[in-house]
Amino acid sequence: MSKIPYGPTYDEMLDPSKISENIMEKVILAKEEELNPLNLFNITWRDSSNEIRKVVLPKAITGVDANIVVMLGKYFPSGSHKVGPAYATLIEGCVDKEILPGEHTILGPSTGNFGIGVSYICNLMGYDAIVIMPDNMSKERYERIKRYGARLDLTPGTESDVILTLERTYQLMKEPKNKALAQFELFPNYRFHRHVTGHSAVEAVKGIGNGRIAAFTSALGSSGTIAAGDHIKQVYPDAKIVALEPYECSTLTDGGRGQHRIEGIGDKMCTLIHNVLNTDFVVMIEDDDCVKGLKVIHDGAHILVEAGVDKDLAECLRDLFGVSGICNILGAIKMAKHLKLGPDDNVVTIATDGFDRYDSVILDLERRSLETSDNVLRRWKKDVFDEADTGRITDFRSHEMKEQLFNQKEKDWLPFGYKKEFLEAMKVQEFWDTEYAKVQAYNAKIKVLRDEDDDNDNTL
Repeated sequence: MSKIPYGPTYDEMLDPSKISENIMEKVILAKEEELNPLNLFNITWRDSSNEIRKVVLPKAITGVDANIVVMLGKYFPSGSHKVGPAYATLIEGCVDKEILPGEHTILGPSTGNFGIGVSYICNLMGYDAIVIMPDNMSKERYERIKRYGARLDLTPGTESDVILTLERTYQLMKEPKNKALAQFELFPNYRFHRHVTGHSAVEAVKGIGNGRIAAFTSALGSSGTIAAGDHIKQVYPDAKIVALEPYECSTLTDGGRGQHRIEGIGDKMCTLIHNVLNTDFVVMIEDDDCVKGLKVIHDGAHILVEAGVDKDLAECLRDLFGVSGICNILGAIKMAKHLKLGPDDNVVTIATDGFDRYDSVILDLERRSLETSDNVLRRWKKDVFDEADTGRITDFRSHEMKEQLFNQKEKDWLPFGYKKEFLEAMKVQEFWDTEYAKVQAYNAKIKVLRDEDDDNDNTL
């Protein structure tokens, strides 16, 4: 059996300065070699100066007084922060001896970025991988997955049809050699984001405004990223945690299950790992606003400069966001208005990936639009950003509204074999704190096994 190249602990992903110097010297060089296994140690929100990668959006774009702080996922290995939960899920299976190299094939149910992350991580760690995803996603996603060496198993539909990818995954799991990195239901996804993303978000606002977080917005796909809100709530109990979903697929708000264009979110379910206890609001975002907003940011730097954005910053912003990142930004703007936040207040959100996987999405927008002239971009900038309204915001803080989310979760997960008693246990915060506490046990397991294999040529 092959040796596993053990990578970082949860603590090391949060703070790479905790990685030993002899490893870090090699890790810095590995960035030039995309498929070097040492890049596992580059799974972090931090840059080479150990600062959180982020941008504070200019008010000339957001139109609000509050500071919109966007953490940047495109700088993670593979180009998206989803590589973090993919690694966390695989490494937990490795140290628990449930996933063995040479014996098991990894399944990655996804609508894109998690599948890319799975294919990348499996390449680095020596596993065969099959990514199960809808057959109507952007071609850039398929190309990258295949480039990293995974096979594609496509199901009908788009991101709104992720339930079909789950059904296909369960079918493939009947073969004992197949092990799923099931992002919608396995808790390493939750642990990664509560620990790594949550702590990083708190640090991201240091020195900005009042240094606190007033709100955190996150579009829901697997609902991993919103787990950062659990840590944010511990530090700032009055912070509002805001879930975003497509207006066209408003599953949490009112049970809607339509098709939409925001790849990676709006998956027609309340995922198993979503701690709805800490979700305060749900906001619906129109899908075309996100695509148009991305077009303005990427191709309308001169339009932004006209509006008062620094020219260098406008150029820098062009490649930092994807469609879901714009969704998160629009949610942040809407909540800043809804909560009447001022210049001392901070709203934190996430850009899951960058523009590099959305050329085809913009080409589709251009085919659907009569024109995309400068005058049109000016109008889209005004309509999408400046006049973002506070409609379609639902308050989920009451017991009655929490029950609506719990009922949705039962409806979604009882058919997959989960017991009602298990789902009922999720209604108490202690359940989530117990799951999160496992971070420290996995830190220890990873470090012990890594140290044991430290002198093996096939390990890190």
